[in-house]
Amino acid sequence: MNILILNSAKSWGGNEKWSLMAANALSERHNVYVAYQNDVYGNRFKAPKAKLLFLAEIDPLTIIALIGLIRRYKIDVLLPTKRKDYVLAGIASKLAGKKNILRLGIVRDLGERFFNNLVYHKLADGIIVNAKQIKNVLLGSSFMKAQNIRVIYNGLGVKKLREQAAAETFTKPFEFVVSSMGTLNERKGFDFLIRGFAHFLTLSDADNAGLMIIGEGPKYEELQKLTQNLGIAQKVIFTGFLENPYPCIAVSDAFAMTSNNEGFANALLEGIALGNAPVTTQAGGVQEVLCHEKSALMVEFNDSKTLGEHIYRLYRNPSEKHTLHVEAFKVIQDVFSVQTMTTELEQFLADVVQGEKKH
Repeated sequence: MNILILNSAKSWGGNEKWSLMAANALSERHNVYVAYQNDVYGNRFKAPKAKLLFLAEIDPLTIIALIGLIRRYKIDVLLPTKRKDYVLAGIASKLAGKKNILRLGIVRDLGERFFNNLVYHKLADGIIVNAKQIKNVLLGSSFMKAQNIRVIYNGLGVKKLREQAAAETFTKPFEFVVSSMGTLNERKGFDFLIRGFAHFLTLSDADNAGLMIIGEGPKYEELQKLTQNLGIAQKVIFTGFLENPYPCIAVSDAFAMTSNNEGFANALLEGIALGNAPVTTQAGGVQEVLCHEKSALMVEFNDSKTLGEHIYRLYRNPSEKHTLHVEAFKVIQDVFSVQTMTTELEQFLADVVQGEKKH
């Protein structure tokens, strides 16, 4: 197959990591091409690529350029990964007579809105999601069809991840470290994490513990002020965006994923693979895979008190911290295989291209 991946992201995140992994895996057996907007994304790809404008959801210049790419490379299927891209790819694919498969990595309630019917049903030949919860919510809309949605869990390249972690030396800043990573925006819940960590410090009075937040985004200054207002600024490290964040994560003890909406966060998988006990909200597909008090400690979003108690529990019980990590790692090894992801992705793309949409 000839596959065109689209991504209009202006920053690097979990969705972008997935598309890079998918491109690398699919390119072993297929011809993969990439259309992108920003070099922070495009420069990571070895596949043939084109930098497009992606000005808006309905952008004639980008649609014309996409049709040109479809014809030049004889594209069979488009694989857009961002909301803006869904519309552009949908229009271009219909005009060119090709297939369009969306990739959605977050829970999204479409309701009965006409525009969503157009984008996710009329202009889409299939949808890939990375959690059953996403599929279930999509099916709450009457126009969505179960056979058009395929749940494919993210792949995780543990060996490469550990090689990246070992590539640089990073000195552990505190004896006990909680780490977290993601775009500093409202959805990721870093303010909730900071309040929970502050509660942990109140419970423990620990002078050897710290929080490390990896990433950049619009909430950066607000989050910094929050640490100052809570009197814990000296205990919280904001690293900013790191090209290779894995040496930092590898020295931490617990990885916190505190989003209020996810599919299944790549960062949480990476934290577990690099030796961390997971502390997580129940967002998205977490409960499909991990089990509270067996392979993770789970908390309701914005329950800062319980989050702080969970962190304190890991701080004072190193054996439980170790057990949680071991059990979580067993689970992700079984579920999040790159080979399984690639096989299922290839099969679904082939089914749609051949017009055989199956359960």
